[in-house]
Amino acid sequence: MVSDTPADSVAPRRPDDQEIAMSGWFRLTLGLLGVVLGAACTVQGLGYVEGSVMAGQRIWAVIGPVLMLAGLVLLWLGARARNRRGSGPPS
Repeated sequence: MVSDTPADSVAPRRPDDQEIAMSGWFRLTLGLLGVVLGAACTVQGLGYVEGSVMAGQRIWAVIGPVLMLAGLVLLWLGARARNRRGSGPPS
């Protein structure tokens, strides 16, 4: 069977509400994980927690806040995706 439309002209599929919600939850989960791990790395890197390989290592005191910032960005994007789902036109 031959199609009249070339493969390049296929319109992209618009994600439905459930896909947007799931991507929102995924971003929220990764964001929360990033914030928690970033805080743990920072605290250990600053030497407040002893008994770890990371304790007192300055590199972890730098990596931690960067990881926390990335987590906060993911939390913000996840919240936007979850809120966008409910702001569409009524069905």
